[in-house]
Amino acid sequence: MSIIKRDIERCMKGLTAVDGNALTAVFIFPEDFIGFQGHFPSRKVLPGVCHIQCVTLMFEKAKERPVTLKEIIQAKYISPVLPSEELICVCSSAQEGRNFILKATLSRDSQKVSELKLRVSI
Repeated sequence: MSIIKRDIERCMKGLTAVDGNALTAVFIFPEDFIGFQGHFPSRKVLPGVCHIQCVTLMFEKAKERPVTLKEIIQAKYISPVLPSEELICVCSSAQEGRNFILKATLSRDSQKVSELKLRVSI
């Protein structure tokens, strides 16, 4: 497991399955989170790739199997995420042949910070 993936897992504060195909988790990235190093030096902002990794990690934990990202169908970043902010990720999945389509919304204080649509395989 990569260093950043382990660090993101450390920031996940629970995973809840809802309605069979939906997952919810809370992430809090502390000031010392590895993803903040160098992105950006004067103002730490959570990189977009970390948003994607949150979603794939949630699905991986729910399925109890490794997940491979096949395609980023959509990635819309609306607002920056700063250290110590509580980020809520809600993800739904739909099977498409051997792959799964994950649709996720990440929000802070009930305001959307990103929307993702990913194709993954397990």
